[in-house]
Amino acid sequence: MKFSPSTIALIAYGVVAIIGGIIGFAKSQSKASIISGSISGAGLLIAGAAAAQNQEWGKIVGMTISALLVIVFVVRLLKTKKFMPAGLMILGGVATLGAAILPA
Repeated sequence: MKFSPSTIALIAYGVVAIIGGIIGFAKSQSKASIISGSISGAGLLIAGAAAAQNQEWGKIVGMTISALLVIVFVVRLLKTKKFMPAGLMILGGVATLGAAILPA
């Protein structure tokens, strides 16, 4: 296993997505939050684990999920004008993409 900055970023962002989904559900009983947070977080964790095993598809899938989350949360930030949670997820997604783009 190789824990490069991109792998660590993918796994960390996956954990943040899952925790965010749980918090969203706890605060507002939003089933959409817990479902989307769990699915995207699990996808990022799987992608990070694959990338740690030098499987190129893991990095590609992780970058795709991260980019989609950035888009979703930019739309949400523009709609709600509230930094939390959208701004945090945008920053995390951009940081993850940055780490994934850099050479290992």
